[in-house]
Amino acid sequence: MIAAGLLAYFNSFTGAFVFDDHLSIEENPTIRQLWPIWPALSPPRMGGITVESRPLVNLSLAVNYAFGGTEVWGYHALNLIIHVLAGVTLLGVVRRTLRQPRLRERYGAAADELALAVAILWMVHPLQTESVTYVVQRAESLMGLFYLLTLYCFIRGTESPRPGTWYGLSVVACAAGMVSKEVMVSAPVMILLYDRTFVAGSLREAWWRRRLPYLALAGTLILLIVMLKQSFSNELSSIKANRLTPCGYILTEPGVILHYLRLSVWPHPLCFDYYGWPTAWTWTNIVGSTLALVVLLAPTAWACKRNSVLGFLGLWFLFILAPTSSFFPTDSPAYEHRMYLPLAAVVVVAVVGIHALTGGRSVWVFAAIAIAFGILTARRNRDYQSEFAMWNDTVLKCPNNARAHYNLGVTLQRAGETENAIRCWEDALRIKPEYADAHNNLGLALLQEGKTTDAIRHLQQALQIEPMSFAALCNFGAAVLQAGRTQEAIGYLQRAVQINPNSALAQYRLGNAMLQSGKAGDAIRQYYQALRIHPNYIEAQNNLAWVLATRTPAEGGDPARAVTLAQRACDATAHHAPAYLDTLAMAYAATGRFQEAIATAETALELTRQAGPRQLESQIQSRLDSYRRGRAWRETDAN
Repeated sequence: MIAAGLLAYFNSFTGAFVFDDHLSIEENPTIRQLWPIWPALSPPRMGGITVESRPLVNLSLAVNYAFGGTEVWGYHALNLIIHVLAGVTLLGVVRRTLRQPRLRERYGAAADELALAVAILWMVHPLQTESVTYVVQRAESLMGLFYLLTLYCFIRGTESPRPGTWYGLSVVACAAGMVSKEVMVSAPVMILLYDRTFVAGSLREAWWRRRLPYLALAGTLILLIVMLKQSFSNELSSIKANRLTPCGYILTEPGVILHYLRLSVWPHPLCFDYYGWPTAWTWTNIVGSTLALVVLLAPTAWACKRNSVLGFLGLWFLFILAPTSSFFPTDSPAYEHRMYLPLAAVVVVAVVGIHALTGGRSVWVFAAIAIAFGILTARRNRDYQSEFAMWNDTVLKCPNNARAHYNLGVTLQRAGETENAIRCWEDALRIKPEYADAHNNLGLALLQEGKTTDAIRHLQQALQIEPMSFAALCNFGAAVLQAGRTQEAIGYLQRAVQINPNSALAQYRLGNAMLQSGKAGDAIRQYYQALRIHPNYIEAQNNLAWVLATRTPAEGGDPARAVTLAQRACDATAHHAPAYLDTLAMAYAATGRFQEAIATAETALELTRQAGPRQLESQIQSRLDSYRRGRAWRETDAN
């Protein structure tokens, strides 16, 4: 099992953080320490973040951070360990099930071979890559591990003469799963159905023999209810933002489930994000996919009524998918990681069917399929090597996916390819004109290119769609400030600070607006606030140094402090050196150190002549002349 996992995922350890990894790991303050443990068990409450209301997942990320910071290989290693443990647990579940009295005569002799085949094929199946290689989707694999452990410990309890310990472990595993992911909700019901199908023979007998364990398992749902209550408002906001309705969602899901089944048999092409999956509103789509699903479900219902093994496998598939594939809308109707546990039922049916057809030769068939799956999994892992590769692949496979175009633009912007990023965001807006994040990023990019009017238009649209968007408020404030609408800028930036007072960027931009309106004292306070939040914020250090150097003590000026701040900004940067050297020269001059001011300004002037801009060159030249006059006046006074 370990060898199969390593061979399939050997190239996953260098995979990059993608999509929600950034919010859940790099920008998650609650995973920065392991002790005291309570912050790690209290994940941030932000709409759309994967770890929200999943404290055990957040704690596992804190463990990674404690041992390796944001070194990505450690996160991938723990993901693979969780996945292999889940595979080993599945092996134990299938092996013991095949040796149950009901199946022993037919499958008992081949139980080891069949269980190993099921576990390995499930583990190396390419459809599992999203739950293993995408770091934060360990929420799915961790929940899957605890789901399987709940069932395994329960099975051991039914076989043990002293079952109390095993039942207790089953309840503990179930509780751990409940605080890992909401899909765990079906576990107590599936345990009861397993007992009915393989052990007790009926629901009445199962309840009569083991009602106390069932009550304890049901009691773990309290944990889930508490977690859901905390995130319910954010879930509703997400549904409203994506304009999804329960009716449209449930009509779309039959087609999605058929897609999952097709990928289970033929895992190509795999897609990271199905955002924008078309809602099934036409009769052709609704009737066609629903009838196909009914044809598949009818045998399951018949088998379930007869208490058949196939009925249990069908219910396993449906019940585990039900929380995300029924009537409660999520941001996207389809995600491949949702098949993490349901895939086990499909694999069991396939393995038993192949064994029945090929007999003793089945081991070679299983080996060939496992090798093929392993190769496809390793190839899929290559797409996770960089965010650009992943989002570019997604755009190629789902060209109508606005979120994929948007995130491809984000990765291009980080790489310095602003023009290509702008084109991606424009493509996203052509697909989804009400996409607030795309309007926001496009507006900010246009603002940085000096296209203030266009920037304001897009940022205004972003605010019309999401009036309380912190990013849009902050960027719109910066845009109208650049347009000279200072008082308006102050109002928007103050609202942004109210929404997120821990944003150094918002505090810094509000300081700039205050300075431009002539409120130097207020500007100084905002810059200090920005530096309290982010002590190494270079732009805030530079601007604060400028204000402290150019204001009198009565206005809050402090030339000595200005020198310290300006020196720190210059030491921390290279590409903005001319502007920061200019500030340092001004600070030196304010303290009367004209010789150092002249030397620093001359260096800044030389660098500006090499790289521009011309306006800064003329300003530095003018100030350099004033420093030389100041030195001459001081020398005259001394004489």
